[in-house]
Amino acid sequence: MKKYLTTAEVAERYRTSPATIRYWRYAGTGPQCFIRRGRHVLYDGEALDKYDAEEIRGRRAA
Repeated sequence: MKKYLTTAEVAERYRTSPATIRYWRYAGTGPQCFIRRGRHVLYDGEALDKYDAEEIRGRRAA
């Protein structure tokens, strides 16, 4: 079973505020691996791990 994280949990993971995570979602920046379930927004934990790996790889190449 996949693990999903809330906006607050993602904010804690990236050491930022939930408002920043919401802005990233609105602006199309940051991790875009979320789904909406009614009023709730959930992020796929495995996809976040992949996003982190790609970001690290991208920073090393720059």
